[in-house]
Amino acid sequence: MRVLWSRRCGEHAIRRRNLPAITRTLVLCFAACSASCDRGASPGPSKERTIAVIPKATTYEFWKSVRAGAEREGRELGVKVLWKGPVTEGDREAQINLLEDFITIRVDAICIAPVDSRSLVGPIRSAAQAGIPTVVFDSGLDDLSSAVSFVATDNRLGGAIAARHLGAELGGMGGVIVLRYTPGSQSSADREDGFLEALRKELPQVTVLSDGEYAGASPESALDKAQQLLSRLGDKVAGVFTPCQHVSSGMLRALEERGLAGKVKFVGFDASPELVQALRAGKMHGIVLQDPVAMGRIAVRTAVEHLDGRPAPPRVSTGEHLATRSNLDDPAIKKLLEPEVWE
Repeated sequence: MRVLWSRRCGEHAIRRRNLPAITRTLVLCFAACSASCDRGASPGPSKERTIAVIPKATTYEFWKSVRAGAEREGRELGVKVLWKGPVTEGDREAQINLLEDFITIRVDAICIAPVDSRSLVGPIRSAAQAGIPTVVFDSGLDDLSSAVSFVATDNRLGGAIAARHLGAELGGMGGVIVLRYTPGSQSSADREDGFLEALRKELPQVTVLSDGEYAGASPESALDKAQQLLSRLGDKVAGVFTPCQHVSSGMLRALEERGLAGKVKFVGFDASPELVQALRAGKMHGIVLQDPVAMGRIAVRTAVEHLDGRPAPPRVSTGEHLATRSNLDDPAIKKLLEPEVWE
């Protein structure tokens, strides 16, 4: 369905919705172009394809690496990548607004990492109904039927890898805590559930002391919750699993504060310079790694291939790997621990 704009109507919509600056600019440009075409201006050369990429957040190292991969792939394929996301993870409303804005300005395709598996289903369906294909990456949806493809780590397997490694570090016994991320994030929920399933099935002498606490969407809230858990459970804690970067950072600080860093076996998910240093120092005992650069590249490539009329696989796995103190200098692991980062 074609959307007709006048400059006055476009400006009114922008004031009414109070869109972010980048979106206001894009909408005005689109309105001006549409008005020009409606006045009978001769069409120029075919426009450059535009792929909007909406991450869960823009401030964490993982998402900066996804951006580096997405924009590199865009340059190689000759498409424009518009990168825009919430500042911090967990902002459902911001993601929904961005998705609706990109539908409004008629981008060619959208790649999105949903912060919530349920609330983004409807907006992504709206994009499909508007003729804009969507590639979901990193974290899934309750209903993926409106998406072209799902590009992600096998997070449940990643959780199982973490459980087996932590069990080995514990010698097959001891009490562990799982500090979850936040409700609604399918990727972290799969990691948590994969960890618990493998632990209970394969390591019956390892006791789960707590698996119902959520860290929230910031390192500060993660630190606060980790402090509460360690204060309450004290000397019973022999091992810890955290499902994402900022939760790992909060837990690391809490362990350091109580003099437990290195004593409690600690396995996390996703790396940052701080966590790599902790792994090298023996304060962490394993980090399950994704390939964020590849994730960004494959998501954009899949969108472009769909636009070219090539069939897209419904599911693309980007792999999962385990970094330990003994292998962190291996070239393949080092590349994942220190991925390309957009600056």
